[in-house]
Amino acid sequence: MKYVTNIIIALALFFLININSQAGKKITKDWKKSLIVDITTTQTAYSNSWVGGEAGSVNWVSNLNGTASKLITNRLQYKGTLKLSFGQTVTQDEETKDWGKPKKSTDLIDFENVGSFVTHKFINPYIAFRVETQFYDGQNENKKLYFSPVKLTESAGITRNFYNLNDNVISSRLGLGIRQIIKSVIVNDSSLATVDSTLTDGGIESVTDINFTFNKNLNYIGKLTLYKAFYFSKSNEVKGTPYENDWKAIDVNWENLVTATVTKIVAVNLYSQFLYDKEISRKGRFKETVAIGFIFKMFQ
Repeated sequence: MKYVTNIIIALALFFLININSQAGKKITKDWKKSLIVDITTTQTAYSNSWVGGEAGSVNWVSNLNGTASKLITNRLQYKGTLKLSFGQTVTQDEETKDWGKPKKSTDLIDFENVGSFVTHKFINPYIAFRVETQFYDGQNENKKLYFSPVKLTESAGITRNFYNLNDNVISSRLGLGIRQIIKSVIVNDSSLATVDSTLTDGGIESVTDINFTFNKNLNYIGKLTLYKAFYFSKSNEVKGTPYENDWKAIDVNWENLVTATVTKIVAVNLYSQFLYDKEISRKGRFKETVAIGFIFKMFQ
Protein backbone atom coordinates (compact mmCIF):
# COMPACT_ATOMS: atom_id res chain seq x y z
CA MET A 1 0.00 0.00 0.00
CA LYS A 2 2.78 2.43 0.89
CA TYR A 3 4.33 1.94 -2.56
CA VAL A 4 1.08 2.95 -4.27
CA THR A 5 0.93 6.07 -2.08
CA ASN A 6 4.56 6.97 -2.80
CA ILE A 7 4.08 6.62 -6.57
CA ILE A 8 1.00 8.87 -6.53
CA ILE A 9 2.82 11.48 -4.41
CA ALA A 10 5.82 11.36 -6.76
CA LEU A 11 3.63 11.92 -9.80
CA ALA A 12 1.82 14.78 -8.06
CA LEU A 13 5.18 16.45 -7.33
CA PHE A 14 6.15 15.90 -10.96
CA PHE A 15 3.04 17.82 -12.04
CA LEU A 16 3.70 20.66 -9.60
CA ILE A 17 7.27 21.08 -10.83
CA ASN A 18 6.13 21.30 -14.45
CA ILE A 19 3.30 23.69 -13.61
CA ASN A 20 5.80 25.96 -11.90
CA SER A 21 8.17 25.83 -14.89
CA GLN A 22 5.35 26.82 -17.23
CA ALA A 23 3.86 29.53 -15.01
CA GLY A 24 5.41 32.40 -16.91
CA LYS A 25 4.06 31.34 -20.29
CA LYS A 26 0.80 32.90 -21.44
CA ILE A 27 -2.10 30.56 -22.08
CA THR A 28 -4.78 32.04 -24.33
CA LYS A 29 -7.38 29.27 -24.44
CA ASP A 30 -10.52 29.98 -22.43
CA TRP A 31 -12.46 27.58 -20.26
CA LYS A 32 -14.61 25.16 -22.17
CA LYS A 33 -17.78 24.79 -20.11
CA SER A 34 -21.07 22.94 -20.25
CA LEU A 35 -23.92 22.95 -17.73
CA ILE A 36 -27.20 21.15 -18.38
CA VAL A 37 -30.07 20.86 -15.89
CA ASP A 38 -33.19 18.77 -16.45
CA ILE A 39 -36.28 17.95 -14.41
CA THR A 40 -38.98 15.35 -15.01
CA THR A 41 -42.16 14.62 -13.10
CA THR A 42 -45.29 12.46 -13.29
CA GLN A 43 -48.42 12.59 -11.09
CA THR A 44 -51.62 10.60 -10.60
CA ALA A 45 -54.23 10.87 -7.80
CA TYR A 46 -57.53 9.20 -6.88
CA SER A 47 -60.40 10.29 -4.64
CA ASN A 48 -61.55 8.25 -1.62
CA SER A 49 -64.58 7.06 -3.59
CA TRP A 50 -62.46 5.57 -6.37
CA VAL A 51 -62.68 1.76 -6.71
CA GLY A 52 -60.43 -0.62 -8.60
CA GLY A 53 -57.37 -0.84 -6.38
CA GLU A 54 -55.36 1.91 -8.08
CA ALA A 55 -53.07 4.14 -6.04
CA GLY A 56 -51.81 7.58 -6.93
CA SER A 57 -48.20 8.63 -7.04
CA VAL A 58 -45.98 11.63 -7.60
CA ASN A 59 -42.51 11.13 -9.05
CA TRP A 60 -39.90 13.74 -9.77
CA VAL A 61 -36.21 13.63 -10.68
CA SER A 62 -33.75 16.44 -11.31
CA ASN A 63 -30.28 16.09 -12.83
CA LEU A 64 -27.35 18.44 -13.24
CA ASN A 65 -24.44 17.60 -15.54
CA GLY A 66 -21.54 20.01 -15.77
CA THR A 67 -18.06 19.90 -17.28
CA ALA A 68 -15.20 22.39 -17.36
CA SER A 69 -11.84 21.96 -19.09
CA LYS A 70 -8.87 24.20 -19.79
CA LEU A 71 -5.23 24.08 -20.79
CA ILE A 72 -3.91 25.52 -17.54
CA THR A 73 -0.32 25.70 -18.79
CA ASN A 74 1.39 24.62 -21.98
CA ARG A 75 1.78 21.21 -20.40
CA LEU A 76 -1.18 20.75 -18.03
CA GLN A 77 -4.73 19.99 -19.17
CA TYR A 78 -7.49 20.06 -16.52
CA LYS A 79 -11.00 18.61 -16.76
CA GLY A 80 -13.66 18.61 -14.07
CA THR A 81 -16.97 16.74 -14.24
CA LEU A 82 -19.88 17.23 -11.84
CA LYS A 83 -23.01 15.08 -11.74
CA LEU A 84 -25.88 15.71 -9.33
CA SER A 85 -29.12 13.73 -9.27
CA PHE A 86 -31.99 13.65 -6.83
CA GLY A 87 -35.54 12.38 -7.04
CA GLN A 88 -38.43 11.32 -4.83
CA THR A 89 -41.57 9.22 -5.06
CA VAL A 90 -44.74 9.74 -3.01
CA THR A 91 -47.44 7.06 -3.16
CA GLN A 92 -51.09 6.94 -2.13
CA ASP A 93 -52.55 4.19 0.06
CA GLU A 94 -54.79 1.88 -2.01
CA GLU A 95 -57.59 1.85 0.57
CA THR A 96 -57.51 5.13 2.49
CA LYS A 97 -56.04 7.19 -0.40
CA ASP A 98 -53.84 8.96 2.15
CA TRP A 99 -50.43 10.09 0.92
CA GLY A 100 -47.32 8.55 2.43
CA LYS A 101 -43.94 10.10 3.13
CA PRO A 102 -41.63 10.91 0.21
CA LYS A 103 -39.06 8.22 -0.53
CA LYS A 104 -35.88 8.61 -2.49
CA SER A 105 -35.78 7.26 -6.02
CA THR A 106 -32.46 8.79 -7.10
CA ASP A 107 -29.56 10.27 -5.12
CA LEU A 108 -26.08 10.97 -6.46
CA ILE A 109 -23.17 13.39 -6.03
CA ASP A 110 -20.19 12.66 -8.29
CA PHE A 111 -17.31 15.14 -8.70
CA GLU A 112 -14.24 14.10 -10.69
CA ASN A 113 -11.07 16.10 -11.37
CA VAL A 114 -8.41 14.97 -13.82
CA GLY A 115 -5.12 16.69 -14.62
CA SER A 116 -3.11 15.31 -17.54
CA PHE A 117 0.42 16.28 -18.49
CA VAL A 118 0.54 16.98 -22.24
CA THR A 119 3.58 15.33 -23.80
CA HIS A 120 2.34 15.15 -27.42
CA LYS A 121 3.29 11.49 -27.33
CA PHE A 122 1.27 8.28 -27.60
CA ILE A 123 0.26 8.48 -23.93
CA ASN A 124 0.17 11.19 -21.24
CA PRO A 125 0.61 10.86 -17.48
CA TYR A 126 -2.30 11.97 -15.28
CA ILE A 127 -3.46 12.42 -11.71
CA ALA A 128 -7.11 12.29 -10.68
CA PHE A 129 -9.31 12.84 -7.65
CA ARG A 130 -12.95 11.74 -7.46
CA VAL A 131 -15.61 12.18 -4.78
CA GLU A 132 -18.75 10.02 -4.85
CA THR A 133 -21.52 10.31 -2.28
CA GLN A 134 -25.22 11.02 -1.87
CA PHE A 135 -27.25 13.75 -0.23
CA TYR A 136 -28.38 11.42 2.55
CA ASP A 137 -28.68 7.78 3.53
CA GLY A 138 -32.37 7.18 4.22
CA GLN A 139 -32.32 3.49 5.14
CA ASN A 140 -33.32 4.35 8.71
CA GLU A 141 -36.56 6.38 8.67
CA ASN A 142 -35.81 7.86 12.11
CA LYS A 143 -32.43 9.35 11.24
CA LYS A 144 -30.99 10.64 7.99
CA LEU A 145 -27.25 10.27 7.58
CA TYR A 146 -26.23 13.17 5.37
CA PHE A 147 -23.42 12.72 2.83
CA SER A 148 -22.88 9.10 3.82
CA PRO A 149 -21.12 7.09 2.55
CA VAL A 150 -18.34 9.11 0.91
CA LYS A 151 -16.00 7.37 -1.52
CA LEU A 152 -12.71 9.16 -2.24
CA THR A 153 -10.53 7.91 -5.07
CA GLU A 154 -7.04 9.23 -5.78
CA SER A 155 -5.25 7.79 -8.79
CA ALA A 156 -2.27 8.40 -11.08
CA GLY A 157 -1.07 6.73 -14.23
CA ILE A 158 -1.29 7.07 -18.01
CA THR A 159 -4.09 8.30 -20.28
CA ARG A 160 -4.75 8.33 -24.00
CA ASN A 161 -7.37 9.73 -26.39
CA PHE A 162 -8.23 7.02 -28.89
CA TYR A 163 -10.59 9.32 -30.78
CA ASN A 164 -11.02 13.10 -30.60
CA LEU A 165 -12.85 14.91 -33.38
CA ASN A 166 -15.49 17.66 -33.24
CA ASP A 167 -16.02 17.17 -29.48
CA ASN A 168 -16.58 13.43 -30.00
CA VAL A 169 -14.15 11.73 -27.64
CA ILE A 170 -13.13 8.22 -26.66
CA SER A 171 -10.47 8.30 -23.93
CA SER A 172 -9.09 5.80 -21.44
CA ARG A 173 -6.81 5.98 -18.48
CA LEU A 174 -5.06 3.31 -16.45
CA GLY A 175 -3.35 3.89 -13.14
CA LEU A 176 -2.73 3.03 -9.53
CA GLY A 177 -5.47 4.11 -7.16
CA ILE A 178 -6.30 4.47 -3.49
CA ARG A 179 -9.88 4.48 -2.26
CA GLN A 180 -11.32 5.50 1.09
CA ILE A 181 -14.95 4.79 1.95
CA ILE A 182 -16.10 6.88 4.90
CA LYS A 183 -19.55 6.35 6.35
CA SER A 184 -21.62 6.81 9.48
CA VAL A 185 -23.04 3.65 11.03
CA ILE A 186 -25.95 3.55 13.48
CA VAL A 187 -24.82 1.38 16.40
CA ASN A 188 -27.84 1.82 18.69
CA ASP A 189 -31.39 1.56 17.36
CA SER A 190 -32.93 3.28 20.38
CA SER A 191 -30.56 6.23 20.82
CA LEU A 192 -29.62 6.33 17.12
CA ALA A 193 -26.00 6.88 18.11
CA THR A 194 -23.53 6.66 15.23
CA VAL A 195 -19.84 5.96 14.75
CA ASP A 196 -17.62 6.74 11.79
CA SER A 197 -16.22 3.87 9.77
CA THR A 198 -13.39 4.09 7.23
CA LEU A 199 -12.33 1.39 4.78
CA THR A 200 -9.22 1.76 2.63
CA ASP A 201 -8.01 -0.23 -0.33
CA GLY A 202 -5.41 0.17 -3.06
CA GLY A 203 -5.12 -1.28 -6.54
CA ILE A 204 -5.44 -0.63 -10.27
CA GLU A 205 -8.13 1.58 -11.81
CA SER A 206 -9.26 1.75 -15.43
CA VAL A 207 -11.65 4.45 -16.65
CA THR A 208 -13.01 4.81 -20.20
CA ASP A 209 -15.08 7.85 -21.21
CA ILE A 210 -17.14 8.15 -24.39
CA ASN A 211 -18.95 11.28 -25.56
CA PHE A 212 -20.61 11.24 -28.97
CA THR A 213 -22.96 13.73 -30.58
CA PHE A 214 -24.59 11.93 -33.50
CA ASN A 215 -26.51 15.02 -34.56
CA LYS A 216 -27.83 18.19 -32.94
CA ASN A 217 -30.70 16.24 -31.33
CA LEU A 218 -29.01 13.01 -30.24
CA ASN A 219 -26.13 12.61 -27.77
CA TYR A 220 -24.53 9.66 -25.98
CA ILE A 221 -22.34 9.73 -22.86
CA GLY A 222 -20.80 6.55 -21.50
CA LYS A 223 -18.40 5.79 -18.65
CA LEU A 224 -16.89 2.42 -17.72
CA THR A 225 -14.92 2.21 -14.46
CA LEU A 226 -13.06 -0.95 -13.42
CA TYR A 227 -11.18 -1.33 -10.16
CA LYS A 228 -9.06 -4.25 -8.94
CA ALA A 229 -7.88 -4.06 -5.32
CA PHE A 230 -4.61 -5.58 -4.15
CA TYR A 231 -4.80 -4.22 -0.60
CA PHE A 232 -7.70 -3.97 1.86
CA SER A 233 -7.43 -2.46 5.34
CA LYS A 234 -9.91 -4.94 6.84
CA SER A 235 -8.58 -8.10 5.16
CA ASN A 236 -7.56 -9.65 8.48
CA GLU A 237 -11.07 -9.22 9.88
CA VAL A 238 -12.69 -11.24 7.07
CA LYS A 239 -9.97 -13.90 6.88
CA GLY A 240 -11.40 -17.37 7.41
CA THR A 241 -14.94 -16.31 6.48
CA PRO A 242 -16.81 -17.14 3.26
CA TYR A 243 -16.25 -13.51 2.23
CA GLU A 244 -12.49 -13.30 2.73
CA ASN A 245 -11.73 -12.95 -1.00
CA ASP A 246 -14.69 -10.78 -2.02
CA TRP A 247 -12.62 -7.59 -1.85
CA LYS A 248 -10.26 -9.00 -4.50
CA ALA A 249 -12.99 -9.18 -7.16
CA ILE A 250 -13.05 -6.52 -9.89
CA ASP A 251 -15.56 -3.72 -9.22
CA VAL A 252 -17.55 -2.56 -12.24
CA ASN A 253 -19.49 0.68 -12.77
CA TRP A 254 -20.88 1.10 -16.30
CA GLU A 255 -23.05 4.16 -16.99
CA ASN A 256 -24.87 5.07 -20.19
CA LEU A 257 -26.92 8.16 -20.96
CA VAL A 258 -28.71 8.78 -24.26
CA THR A 259 -30.37 12.19 -24.67
CA ALA A 260 -32.75 12.91 -27.52
CA THR A 261 -33.81 16.56 -27.79
CA VAL A 262 -37.40 16.98 -28.97
CA THR A 263 -37.51 20.78 -28.75
CA LYS A 264 -35.15 23.37 -27.29
CA ILE A 265 -36.36 22.66 -23.76
CA VAL A 266 -37.97 19.20 -24.00
CA ALA A 267 -35.86 16.05 -24.11
CA VAL A 268 -36.06 12.29 -23.62
CA ASN A 269 -33.39 10.72 -21.39
CA LEU A 270 -32.56 7.02 -21.30
CA TYR A 271 -30.15 6.20 -18.45
CA SER A 272 -28.80 2.81 -17.50
CA GLN A 273 -26.23 1.72 -14.93
CA PHE A 274 -24.68 -1.65 -14.21
CA LEU A 275 -22.88 -2.11 -10.89
CA TYR A 276 -20.93 -5.05 -9.60
CA ASP A 277 -19.24 -4.97 -6.21
CA LYS A 278 -18.93 -8.41 -4.64
CA GLU A 279 -18.57 -6.91 -1.15
CA ILE A 280 -22.05 -5.40 -1.48
CA SER A 281 -23.80 -8.07 -3.56
CA ARG A 282 -22.66 -11.23 -5.30
CA LYS A 283 -25.04 -10.41 -8.13
CA GLY A 284 -24.80 -7.55 -10.58
CA ARG A 285 -27.13 -4.62 -9.97
CA PHE A 286 -28.91 -2.90 -12.86
CA LYS A 287 -30.79 0.39 -12.97
CA GLU A 288 -32.69 1.93 -15.86
CA THR A 289 -34.71 5.13 -16.09
CA VAL A 290 -36.60 6.63 -19.01
CA ALA A 291 -37.76 10.21 -18.58
CA ILE A 292 -39.36 12.94 -20.64
CA GLY A 293 -38.95 16.39 -19.20
CA PHE A 294 -37.58 19.88 -19.41
CA ILE A 295 -33.91 20.45 -20.14
CA PHE A 296 -32.07 23.75 -19.66
CA LYS A 297 -28.67 24.38 -21.21
CA MET A 298 -27.18 27.11 -19.01
CA PHE A 299 -24.10 27.35 -21.21
CA GLN A 300 -22.45 25.06 -23.69
